[in-house]
Amino acid sequence: QVRVVESGGGLVQPGGSLRLSCVASGGQFSSTDMAWYRQKPGRQREWVAGIQRDGTTNYDNSAKGRFTAARDNVKNTIDLQMNSLTPFDTAVYYCLAYYLGTSYWGQGTQVTVSS
Repeated sequence: QVRVVESGGGLVQPGGSLRLSCVASGGQFSSTDMAWYRQKPGRQREWVAGIQRDGTTNYDNSAKGRFTAARDNVKNTIDLQMNSLTPFDTAVYYCLAYYLGTSYWGQGTQVTVSS
C-alpha cells in the first residue's frame, strides 16, 4: 500500500508561480512512476506531467515551458514548479504514484489563479 499526499496549493495571481509537492510512502519510491493530474470543475481529470522512475519527464502541451517536474528519490517526493500561471490552470491537482501495477492517488490540492 502506497500513501500519497500533496501539498502546496493555494491562491495566486495570474502570471505568478506556485510549487506543489507530493510525498509517496509505503513502497519502493525509486521503482515508482509518478505523475501530476488536475481536475477542473465539471471536467474529467486530465494528465499534466509525468516523471518516471529514471527521472524522465513528459508534459502536456499546456504545461510545456511553464511547468517543471522533479523528483527526489531520497525524500520520496516529487515537485511541480508552475510558472506563468493563468486562470486556465485553476483546478484541483492530484499526484499519482504507479507502483507494481497499481495506481495510488492523493487527496488533491486546490490551485486557484485569480486576481
